[in-house]
Amino acid sequence: MSFFDTKIEFLKGVGPQRGATLQTELRIFTYADLLQHYPFRYDDRSKIYSIAELHEHLPYVQVRGKLVHFGVVGEGGKKRMVAYVQDATGELELVWFRNAIKYVEKQLKIGEEYIVFGKPNLYNNSINVTHPEMDTIEEASRKISTLQPVYSSTEKLKNIGLDSKGISKLIYTLLQQLKEPIPETIPQYIMQRHGLIPKTTAVQLIHFPTNTDRLEQARYRLKFEELFYVQIRLISLKVNRKNSFAGHIFRTIPLVNEFYKHHLPFTLTDAQKKVIREIYSDMSSGKQMNRLLQGDVGSGKTMVAFICMLMAVDNNAQACLMAPTEILADQHLAGLKPYADALGINIAKLSGSSKKSERTRIHEQLLNGTLHLLVGTHALLEDVVQFKNLGLCIIDEQHRFGVAQRAKMWAKNKALPPHVLVMTATPIPRTLAMTLYGDLDLSVIDQMPAGRKPIQTVHRKDANRLAVFGFMRQEIQKGRQVYVVYPLIEENDKMALKDLMDGYESISRSFPDYQLSIVHGKMKAADKDYEMQRFIKKETQIMVATTVIEVGVNVPNASVMVIENAERFGLAQLHQLRGRVGRGAEQSYCILMTKDYLSTDGKVRISTMCETTNGFEIADVDLKLRGPGDLMGTQQSGILDLLITDLATDGDILKQARADAEELLLMDNTLSYPQHICIKQQIARQQQNSTNWARIS
Repeated sequence: MSFFDTKIEFLKGVGPQRGATLQTELRIFTYADLLQHYPFRYDDRSKIYSIAELHEHLPYVQVRGKLVHFGVVGEGGKKRMVAYVQDATGELELVWFRNAIKYVEKQLKIGEEYIVFGKPNLYNNSINVTHPEMDTIEEASRKISTLQPVYSSTEKLKNIGLDSKGISKLIYTLLQQLKEPIPETIPQYIMQRHGLIPKTTAVQLIHFPTNTDRLEQARYRLKFEELFYVQIRLISLKVNRKNSFAGHIFRTIPLVNEFYKHHLPFTLTDAQKKVIREIYSDMSSGKQMNRLLQGDVGSGKTMVAFICMLMAVDNNAQACLMAPTEILADQHLAGLKPYADALGINIAKLSGSSKKSERTRIHEQLLNGTLHLLVGTHALLEDVVQFKNLGLCIIDEQHRFGVAQRAKMWAKNKALPPHVLVMTATPIPRTLAMTLYGDLDLSVIDQMPAGRKPIQTVHRKDANRLAVFGFMRQEIQKGRQVYVVYPLIEENDKMALKDLMDGYESISRSFPDYQLSIVHGKMKAADKDYEMQRFIKKETQIMVATTVIEVGVNVPNASVMVIENAERFGLAQLHQLRGRVGRGAEQSYCILMTKDYLSTDGKVRISTMCETTNGFEIADVDLKLRGPGDLMGTQQSGILDLLITDLATDGDILKQARADAEELLLMDNTLSYPQHICIKQQIARQQQNSTNWARIS
């Protein structure tokens, strides 16, 4: 066992109790884990304030003073430790609450001079500092740098003396014991190419930087390494899959040509044509395709999907299109059936609400090959759904389906796995796509069909409600239709459902001359469908709904989207909802209604929506606001188990790391060259669950 695999309890200052708490609270089991518990920020300790200079608007500050008094005051929940330090300009009160009292009481000495660090607060017209850090002059002088690391901790750890300062002491102790260099994981020629500092130096400097330049060198080195290994893993997966899995060969395309010449309802954009060429190249190569198709709301992904399905039918194979909701599956069927009928192709829909007789017919036709195209929901995943020869599986709105569900569709053809095309209208920032879907080939439709007018987006507060109702009335009088969407955070959110019903009644009273539809997640599928159909047929002028209408609903005559409590939605969701309008030739509008007060993030979200309709720009802002884990949900969080990288800001490093990983694996995909031994050893360490010097999931 190496030094780095030593159990954490054996480090001086840890022991069994602290060791157990570090394991449960921060998942720190070994010396290596502790060294990889990187600071999340650094406090500049170069300036010392006099007590007289302090005021509540200052950030974290340091003062130097003598401890003149301390003691415990108050009873029960109000019990606290109060201490006073003095300098030549005045006296400062320091306060600790609850469990910290016992620990602090043992450390303090009357008459000792301390460097006090903390946030000044105003309380009862005087300045105090709550839970400050206290260093004796001797302790402070031992610190290597004025840039002091700040570590994440927890309440339980703070109670046993392992706040940020306590963790910093442990890491300092460990680095003093470091007798062997940390194993190097990056080939020498790549280190020279990017001017990367050695791993051991980087780890020492990330914890105790001597200056800001050296800190940046350490960060760059560790971020590059982390992303390099993520990309090595993903690109290896992609290469191995391409080498391991043969694919259906779809080369003859008479149906595609007939559709182009006689049935295509509009000219394809250059972006659509490019994507179709990329997919045809994959599907005619003899290798199994795994491709992600990104395209903004309304960019024409469904037409691309249909043309790809025709390629399968042209070559005696079947194709399926799986959507996350019945509403979206219905819409796909309604949109594609006229073209399929015109070409003499059999198409059907399968969902949870399909009747038994219909299911039986579909199962029979799938097995005997007379059903060419199947559109459906999660029902397609059922074991009973078997195909004669499934050649292409298209998954719409990938983030609604997990990897296991994708694998289940793979298994629907035992002879040869189907080609897989994953589609999403949720624009994913390029950095995130390279990390989440780096094992898939990526196609992007970054052009909107000609003649589409950009949707005009405005922000209105509750005080403007009557004016908004007036605008809705004007649009309805022109023959248009309106959506009004309320946030339903969860299906069992009674409060939000009440908002919806209150809103429905309010709109009914304000628009007595018009018909309303209502759709929400608590309704039965048949009732939802009935209400949607009324709106589609223009029998109702206003649709009051929750976010169930977010994905895919296509009503070209709807020109106004009013989003209530817009501050409660994420950017991606607001963008998806806005995409429900602007699907016809008329000018469309999105009105974001909010309360008067907005948080800082809320203001950024609303102003971003008003300034741009570009989904990729919106996704970049969303990534900066919410972080990658939140953006993609829990399904993908394992891949984003990054220790130091911030995908919102480290896109350039990611591109360099990916380019190097691609070049290296192209040159030596078995990692057998002598200069690549360090990579092979690192991967072996990861697979053994041993010390992991660039931990990824």
